[in-house]
Amino acid sequence: MTKKVEIYSRSNCSYCVMAMNFFDSKGIKYDVYSADDPKIFQEMLERNPQARTVPQIFIDDKLIGGYTDLVEKYSE
Repeated sequence: MTKKVEIYSRSNCSYCVMAMNFFDSKGIKYDVYSADDPKIFQEMLERNPQARTVPQIFIDDKLIGGYTDLVEKYSE
């Protein structure tokens, strides 16, 4: 079952790197969008108006949240 994984990230974000490492360790492909770009940042806020930090992770267009939300939901 392939899932669509999207990560909104910023440069020099250690939690963003940890989120990517999490997916890499599970062999899950993902798309990364650089929230350093104002247009991408705006898109992230449109998808999650409550976003105050990065990463913002979406799986199958459903908001997961940040790195700690990801780990709480999917680590076992």
